[in-house]
Amino acid sequence: MYKLNKLFLALLFLFYSCINCAWAKNDPLLSWNEGSSKSAIIAFVQAVTDKSTPDYVRPGERIAVFDNDGTLWSEQPVYFQLYFAMDRVKELAADHPEWKHQQPFQAVLEGDMETLAASGKEGLIQLIMGTHAGMTSDGFTDIVKKWLQTAKHPTLKKPYTELVFKPMLELLDYLRKNDFKNYIVSGGGIEFMRPWSEEIYGIPPEQVVGSSIVTIFELHDGKPVLVREPKVNFIDDKAGKPVGINQHIGRRPIFAFGNSDGDLQMLQYTTLGATAKRFAGIVHHTDEIREFSYDRDSHIGRLDKALSEADSSGWTVVDMKKEWKVIYP
Repeated sequence: MYKLNKLFLALLFLFYSCINCAWAKNDPLLSWNEGSSKSAIIAFVQAVTDKSTPDYVRPGERIAVFDNDGTLWSEQPVYFQLYFAMDRVKELAADHPEWKHQQPFQAVLEGDMETLAASGKEGLIQLIMGTHAGMTSDGFTDIVKKWLQTAKHPTLKKPYTELVFKPMLELLDYLRKNDFKNYIVSGGGIEFMRPWSEEIYGIPPEQVVGSSIVTIFELHDGKPVLVREPKVNFIDDKAGKPVGINQHIGRRPIFAFGNSDGDLQMLQYTTLGATAKRFAGIVHHTDEIREFSYDRDSHIGRLDKALSEADSSGWTVVDMKKEWKVIYP
């Protein structure tokens, strides 16, 4: 009898293991805990891909847009492109003695992170103008790639490309498998993101929308090159995001994800006044143990107005601490 009971329990365990395994294979968002956010995402995708429902959207119009910093990868204590610019400042400082008395370059050279963080995206733009210009686009791409191969986050001690959010990678893949076309729409530099976006996110460079500096065409020894100049061309942040979407994509998104007030207008553009079904999501950074916790009072990634508007606009707010089983891959 004892042996029969053991055999029965073993078979029972095997049976439930097989059920759980099959369920896991069919779950497109394994790193998401069961809850309102996961349910809302899946319900939306099922509705717009089902031809039998009035919410059906043909594949060519299934446009999904994602902010990058704080939405697809971390952004604290400062934007990762800012760390890249800081390293460039240190490399080029010998040729620019005026930077010792010029902010935000002075803050970089003195290691004054508080002043640097307070400068926000405006400070980042100044650093970009001073360190990203004067070279060809191909040369800049090579510098970005080499930096990402060796640079590590100062406190998390991991390569920046490992600080992407696994739940969001699953979401990108889930949408892709359902014939969505995913775009990055970020305040970060377009040519900073394009060299690695396809490898890390599966998003090719032509589907990256970002801020840019003026670039001109020249012939160098008979070879065509694009040269970056120290002038702002376009800022793809806040009200600039809908403009960038219109210029680069040419279609209004039906799905949008952000994490800060810099994404507010993108979420509004996607959902407000729409007669068809639309989805907007916000990543709320609430996990001070596994990542960072911040919202309304943060210099970086401030989430205030968008958080207040989420309820009235029907946007999905993802509580990172409660709703994500894991943060990083």
